[in-house]
Amino acid sequence: MPRRHVQLHARPPQEAQGESVDALVRRGLDDLRHELDVPADFPPDVLAEATAAAAGEPTGERLDATDVAFVTIDPEGSRDLDQAVHVERLGDGFRVRYAIADVAAWVRPGGAIDREARGRVETLYAPDGRTPLHPPVLSEGVASLLPDQVTPALLWTIDLDATGEPGEVTVRRAAVRSRAQLTYVGAQAALDDGTADESLQLLREVGLLREAAERARGGITLPTPEQVVEQGPDGVWTLGSRATLPVEEWNAQISLLTGMCAARLMLDGRIGVIRTLPDADPRDVERLRLSASALGVPWPTGTTPGDVIRDLDAADPAHAALLTDATTLLRGAAYVAFDGDRPAAVMHAAIAAPYAHTTAPLRRLVDRFVGETCVALCAGEPVPAWVRDALPELPGLMASGDKRAAEFERGCLDLVEAALLTGRVGEVFEGAVVDVRADRDAGVVQLRDPAVRGRIEGVQLPLGEHVRVRLTHASVPDRQVRFELAEPQADAAPTSAGDPEPTPNRVRR
Repeated sequence: MPRRHVQLHARPPQEAQGESVDALVRRGLDDLRHELDVPADFPPDVLAEATAAAAGEPTGERLDATDVAFVTIDPEGSRDLDQAVHVERLGDGFRVRYAIADVAAWVRPGGAIDREARGRVETLYAPDGRTPLHPPVLSEGVASLLPDQVTPALLWTIDLDATGEPGEVTVRRAAVRSRAQLTYVGAQAALDDGTADESLQLLREVGLLREAAERARGGITLPTPEQVVEQGPDGVWTLGSRATLPVEEWNAQISLLTGMCAARLMLDGRIGVIRTLPDADPRDVERLRLSASALGVPWPTGTTPGDVIRDLDAADPAHAALLTDATTLLRGAAYVAFDGDRPAAVMHAAIAAPYAHTTAPLRRLVDRFVGETCVALCAGEPVPAWVRDALPELPGLMASGDKRAAEFERGCLDLVEAALLTGRVGEVFEGAVVDVRADRDAGVVQLRDPAVRGRIEGVQLPLGEHVRVRLTHASVPDRQVRFELAEPQADAAPTSAGDPEPTPNRVRR
């Protein structure tokens, strides 16, 4: 189904209770960082080691692949570019080349950067900037796949048949040079107006095939818009909702394909770390089916949850409510390390295949170790001792890092929502109820403008319906907003079995 690109902005009052919104947001973000122990800067020894590494030569012998016309496709303004892609025809199939930043070429095992990265685990993003996993001289400089820069990379070469299924897969060290840094909007525009080059057009073709393969496997993708917080050049904060563009999904399919190939290499080699997700609890599936029926969302006989979810439009209140409910199907994701024996559980239920994180090493710790494992396995060489020694601790490190990242992301959104609505208590807004508690006396409402999601209290809340709500509470220190129905509801509504709280729109695979 075509995705709608939605960007809603709310221009807040310049002053809120005597303090500017900008000051409220910045002070609140500082408090949140302190609360979650988010580091303010890199220690001197880490910066010194990174500067020295950037001034030297990357380690390892590598293939010269600078003749391949790679491009990167990322959000506008990105500097930490992990991936570059090139697609060409190969007989009646395709050859996908995917260059992943070779972080290990710059990071000394057991050194200051390595130790710091194990404490940070992943890059954290906030409205006023990011807290990077690695020093910017590396992550936004020599290690990033910036255009017209020769950069060390792990070069994945994946041959696909005419249906998009992978055959031969290799990964090795290479030197690459990206030709262009494309944005999602720019790449989509080029595809839409016919000016895209052959590689980008083939990315669309392969992406569509991989989406079809995902449907055939029974994979689940939640088409939920993400909340976007920005500060304009005039200093005004905005909160919006942005649905993904088709080219983002096609690009993501290349990353998923690579992660699936990495998992298969490691499982066959009996060493590595994979990302797993258990099958949804049948009770959750049945509850979702009942919710769909109550909300008037079709669920044809024999259709999987993934099939139903894939065709939902988050702009429709009933669909948005079902998407919120569907997140219960994706609980229990974990990292599983193994060395010598295959783990008992290897599947990632949302992808419907074994899967590993390997395509974002500049921003996520585990990817560096997965990449090194796969390079060694493809070369028929022993996995480096520093990788093998780290395997037992990686699942715990990643679990703690994911937890902090989720809390930080949600805290940032809650903070900005509260700041934008400070001084507006008593105002009435248009929205939709997207989740309700079992007794239907509390739930979650999604406002239309601004794109705020907050707790609502009332009697017999109408799940999946448009409502008018009144803001009753907005506290920046507590990072909370609360609403009540502005008009009484006459009839009953379907229920959700959970105890809802506002949750991030982005689902982590």
